[in-house]
Amino acid sequence: MLSRVASSIFWLNRYIERAENYARFIEVNLNLSLDLPRGTTEQWEPLVATTGDHEAFLARYGKATKETVIQFLATDAANPSSILSCLAAARENARSIREVISTDMWEQVNRFHLQVRDAVSRGLSTQNLHTFLTDVKANSHLFLGITDATMSHGEGWHFARLGRLLERADKTSRILDVKYFMLLPTVAEVGTPFDIIQWSALLKSASALEMYYKRFGRIAPDDVSTFLILDATFPRAIRYCLIKSENSLHAISGSEHGSYRNQAEKRLGRLRAQLDFGDHEDYVAEGLHEFLDHFQEKLNGVGEVIFDTFFAPRPIHNTIPASESQ
Repeated sequence: MLSRVASSIFWLNRYIERAENYARFIEVNLNLSLDLPRGTTEQWEPLVATTGDHEAFLARYGKATKETVIQFLATDAANPSSILSCLAAARENARSIREVISTDMWEQVNRFHLQVRDAVSRGLSTQNLHTFLTDVKANSHLFLGITDATMSHGEGWHFARLGRLLERADKTSRILDVKYFMLLPTVAEVGTPFDIIQWSALLKSASALEMYYKRFGRIAPDDVSTFLILDATFPRAIRYCLIKSENSLHAISGSEHGSYRNQAEKRLGRLRAQLDFGDHEDYVAEGLHEFLDHFQEKLNGVGEVIFDTFFAPRPIHNTIPASESQ
């Protein structure tokens, strides 16, 4: 497969997953605003802090309010990671490879982009924001289902899954990291119903609340972080994403599990193994925020070597003997 085509498939799926997860970021605080005790101040700056775009936000908006944060994350065309920008980039990647993806995939991407663009042009309000975010998630899920149902599960499909799950692993870590930036009124509030409400909001935003309760039965901070980081069967858990991403890398390279042919497989395999043989004591000792911060750095490193291995342009060497070229 041409590197240009592989890159477009990879980023098409990564951008759609990013748009969905930014919708989930916003839902963290919307869920909290419904559950917090009356008189509690809503906190919106943590959402910007966890995206890694804090400096860009401050330069453009200054103070973090509900209105400015939602605009930055959802509708700001100048923010390359906003929902609006992600859908525009996804559509452009899909347009460049229309001969590779199915007609149903192209139509869904195009429809998704137009729906978001039209909703943004009409303006988001308190009344229609929840519907907008729900539609973003539903359209992302629909695209995933269409991709699985109408695209041959060969090399291109594996690049699609690789992009989607690497993005999901990164954003699940950031959704979990939101809790680090959410300030409790006092240290004494740790473990109180107020604290539990915040953890429940994170689980809701990752669509993980029901599956979490099936396994653990009650909300406990250590169990929530363990579930979202180390669970191998929940599709939005970090470890699950790395396992399936590594499977796709091996399918693309044709290498066997337990071995590697390139640095991408080596780096991703090493990161997956750390979670396979880890437990919650590892990030308790390091600190949850520090653990997630280091994980994000390592995952970014995996993304860089994937680019170098599969997408980076290769120089064309002259294979004509010097005597023949004269």
